Amino acid sequence: MLTIHSRDHQYQNPKFELIDGQLRPPVENAQRVETVLSRIRSVGLGSVLPALERGLAPILRVHEQAFVDFLQNAWSEWVKVYGEREALPLIWPTRTLGYDRLPEAIDGQLGYYSFDAGTPITAGTWRAARASANVALTAQQLLAAGEQAVFALCRPPGHHAATNLYGGYCFLNNAAIAAQALLDGGATRVAILDVDYHHGNGTQEIFYHRRDVLFVSLHADPRVEYPYFLGYEDEKGAADGVGFNLNYPLPWGTDWQQYRQTLKIALDFIKNYHPDVLVVSLGVDTFEYDPISKFCLKTEDYLTLGKDIASIHKPTLFVMEGGYAVEDIGNNIVNVLSGFEDN
Repeated sequence: MLTIHSRDHQYQNPKFELIDGQLRPPVENAQRVETVLSRIRSVGLGSVLPALERGLAPILRVHEQAFVDFLQNAWSEWVKVYGEREALPLIWPTRTLGYDRLPEAIDGQLGYYSFDAGTPITAGTWRAARASANVALTAQQLLAAGEQAVFALCRPPGHHAATNLYGGYCFLNNAAIAAQALLDGGATRVAILDVDYHHGNGTQEIFYHRRDVLFVSLHADPRVEYPYFLGYEDEKGAADGVGFNLNYPLPWGTDWQQYRQTLKIALDFIKNYHPDVLVVSLGVDTFEYDPISKFCLKTEDYLTLGKDIASIHKPTLFVMEGGYAVEDIGNNIVNVLSGFEDN
């Protein structure tokens, strides 16, 4: 299996994140990718290729121009006011304070375009986010050219990023950008399977009114877990998209047996959709020792996960999302990919 990678991921390198009421070293860090890359090379999974520049056009097929402009300029505007320290939002539009006014002040813009305070913008954020999108788009091009499976080693991750919102360590939605590019390249139906521990709220928002992309997500129950406000079972899509959004929230403590039962239901639904191509938002924060998650999958379970995904029998693009147990992330990611290849 080919892997696509960009060294520019290292430019997203904040000193801290705000989590659980504390400023702490970020769990989403550059070492995550380096560990995966090392494991890919040590097991001989396949060639590792550099990402190619694809320009802004594919990004703007998914994200609003004003939002992209904000991401490009946020750091320079922040530095003018506060100097060179991580940019974090202070205030958000809420149910009673209005949603539609875009302030001129950078503090207001950070709140307008974000949904959490744990996703710092730094001097290198835009460079890293754009490179991550290029990783997914380069993988998408290879898939469109005839490869049966490609792994996009994306960082920053993407599935929490919506049309005009960032958060959850995500700035641009790599999986959604790749899915749209596949459609623009001739596919008529794309299925996205999100197996990250957290619900892909951004991906859901982007495709919620459409039927040419089926979004299926297995994740921790949002009643008790991030992102809290989306990911419920009754969210089925809207307008033309009714029936093309499926959420499978699972309780804390879910083990592989319970997870696999739900996965089979999800995979059967994808098969009945008859997609031309499958995009997998691949998070391995379902791992039993992940520091910010509460599922109980073991390293060996990821081999079976890969084999089960292969049962779709469609060209498949894996896009890296979460997974924060750095010592184990390489084994867990590569087990999914190896299990898929060995099926």
